Amino acid sequence: MGKFTSAAAVAAIAAALCVAMPAPALAGAGNFTVVNATGLNISSLSIRRYGTNSWQPLSAAPPAGARGVVQFSDDDCAFDIQAKLAGGPTAVWSGVNLCDAKAVTLNRNASGALWVDYD
Repeated sequence: MGKFTSAAAVAAIAAALCVAMPAPALAGAGNFTVVNATGLNISSLSIRRYGTNSWQPLSAAPPAGARGVVQFSDDDCAFDIQAKLAGGPTAVWSGVNLCDAKAVTLNRNASGALWVDYD
């Protein structure tokens, strides 16, 4: 009976530890700073979950070379960011990872190539 009691005690302790251990935090996107490195002013900025069609406006629309704070929270990590640029062009940065991103720099060169840098 001593062996059974010891095994039961170990199982009870293991079960208690599993219950007491906190679950890992779920990843998700949070507030971030957007940096406009497009060389053009942004008239409006919007976002959608990657692979969806519903654009949501963002509060920031920084002019060329400036930054703006975006109040944002979502359970997902991958997003498309769309900027309406001065002079009419629209730029879309696809698959931007906003999990753990403190700042996202939206880049565009003279030939129109787009990329994102993260801080």
